[in-house]
Amino acid sequence: MSVRLVVRTFSELCVTVGALIVLLVVYFLFWTGVRAADAAEGEIDTLQSQWAREPVTPAPPPPASAEPPVPAAPAPYRDGKPFAMLHIPRFGSGWEWPVLENTEVGTLQKGLGHYSGTARPGDTGNFAVAGHRRTYGDPFKDFPKLRPGDAVVVNDGTTWFTYRIARKPYRTVPTDTAVVDPVPRGSGFGGAGRYLTLTTCEPEWGSSHRLIAWAQLDATRPVSDGRPPALSR
Repeated sequence: MSVRLVVRTFSELCVTVGALIVLLVVYFLFWTGVRAADAAEGEIDTLQSQWAREPVTPAPPPPASAEPPVPAAPAPYRDGKPFAMLHIPRFGSGWEWPVLENTEVGTLQKGLGHYSGTARPGDTGNFAVAGHRRTYGDPFKDFPKLRPGDAVVVNDGTTWFTYRIARKPYRTVPTDTAVVDPVPRGSGFGGAGRYLTLTTCEPEWGSSHRLIAWAQLDATRPVSDGRPPALSR
């Protein structure tokens, strides 16, 4: 084989490899974002249609002499289905993503994922949510910008729950599952409370570590009263 042929073959191989790399970059930077945007929009439409079909009306008050009723246990969230919307004003006025049940790969390609077994929004315990830092819409791209006092607002169709970030994001390893405990380890919280935990990958284009943000419930507001102050600025 002549030197010229070797050089030509090598050059063609380099061009092919380069083209494949470009296609992979386009896929991860563009196409997954397009797919995620469409999927998230579909989940938002599903939620809004569900809330429109099932308007919540307050129950009539019981007679004064009656024993207070025992509230029924809420229905469990359906695996892979949306149940709330999450807003973080720090990430932009239009930033909103659906929250779906579980943190499976396919679920996180459509929105944010609720760690099954952790608390519901507003309940005592730790409402824990995961999201992609990059790819699939980059929902938590700006995660490191979170600062103490930032609002994280959750809407479950009946109530706005406004949480406030307690500290700057905390870096840990993926095996540190105690960060989503009812009283998350490392958060500085001293006991039982109404907490929220956000998790994402670290570094920005890797997954060797995790970034964690913790928040405490600051206020609640019926959806019928309009958007909370944290989203009205």
